[in-house]
Amino acid sequence: MKVNAKYASRLAVAPMMDWTDRHCRYVHRLLSRDTLLYTEMVTAPALVRGGAVHLLAFDASEHPVALQLGGSDPEELAEAARMGAAAGYDEINLNVGCPSDRVQSGAFGAVLMKDPALVARCVQAMQAAVEVEVTVKCRIGVDDQDPEVILPDFLSRMSDAGVGRVTVHARKAWLQGLSPKQNRDVPPLDYPLVLRMKERFPHLHVSINGGIASLAEARGFLDAGLDGVMIGRAAYHAPADILCAADRLIHGSGPDSDPVAAARAMVPYVDAHVAEGGTLAQVTRHMLGLFAGRPGARRWRRILSEGAHRAGAGSALMLEALEAVTSATAEAAAAAE
Repeated sequence: MKVNAKYASRLAVAPMMDWTDRHCRYVHRLLSRDTLLYTEMVTAPALVRGGAVHLLAFDASEHPVALQLGGSDPEELAEAARMGAAAGYDEINLNVGCPSDRVQSGAFGAVLMKDPALVARCVQAMQAAVEVEVTVKCRIGVDDQDPEVILPDFLSRMSDAGVGRVTVHARKAWLQGLSPKQNRDVPPLDYPLVLRMKERFPHLHVSINGGIASLAEARGFLDAGLDGVMIGRAAYHAPADILCAADRLIHGSGPDSDPVAAARAMVPYVDAHVAEGGTLAQVTRHMLGLFAGRPGARRWRRILSEGAHRAGAGSALMLEALEAVTSATAEAAAAAE
């Protein structure tokens, strides 16, 4: 079922390499019906030249879900976008923000901030190839660029190219001297700049990303006039804190979800995955933070971390870990009486 990804992007879980795979997204969807989910970045060459169509696999329950592409060749990106649209994605997003060495060597990701004309050609080719919305995720600049100059120019060019929705990671990317991990923490955040860009380009749908760790912060940005908020690591490491109340607090659709119920709902998914030759760990590695800050969280993590990689591990182990959580919760409640 096709959905309105633009509406859903009031809150989105960021695309994160090695994290937001289809198993992760399935868990997140159990916690929030309305939040927009993104794939890991999938490179256009991998799809078009490498034939890696398995990277497009997702469960129908993941809607609304967006495909993020990496690349810098307009024709190749157009073909990758066609493949993504045919697979059923609700949005195709172009990565203009990833700072990794692997991305730089391929001349895409954050390095494209230096060539907005090329980015414009890429998105125009993608738009011509598909009917689903094509969006852009960018940084405020790279290296020695002045964000006050480069970002408005970049957004103006994107608008002229027909892009109506952008997500801005409110940090520079330093392509030389900082690792990808450092690029997520070291460059200072400039939230006011992103807010000023929304004032300057009121017709653009502008979402903000970078360092946002709570729904209260997300609501603050929406109340300040931004159209959407994208949360990354906080949504991964403590998904219940971000996603369980998201439908009510961000989308106004309620009710809140329950991480215990979500864990139980994962049983048939895990059983099917293991029956197809997968491992429990491939799924539960994305669930280790499900009870972060709650009674039994340590036991939950320990049981899954120690046992999910073992041969024959399946949903029974996950239910054992869940029993540790529910027991600890009951103990905590009894102690509080």
